[in-house]
Amino acid sequence: MPLQKGSSRKAVSANIKTEMAAGKPQKQAVAIALSTARGGKSRSSKGAMTSKKKAAAKSTGTGRRTKNKSVGINPMSP
Repeated sequence: MPLQKGSSRKAVSANIKTEMAAGKPQKQAVAIALSTARGGKSRSSKGAMTSKKKAAAKSTGTGRRTKNKSVGINPMSP
């Protein structure tokens, strides 16, 4: 049975019961129900740039920068 969407106390409670009926331990059922109530945001998207931000960064030349890597420059050359 699919989980209910929403963050109301009733929806979370129903989702916990559903998960426990499926054989999940109580702590895991609570974690799944609360994650569903939050909207199921994934960890990988937490710090990722959206496509709009990527497009803006390309067009303006700003955005996230990586460490400076010197290419072809040898500090020991005369």
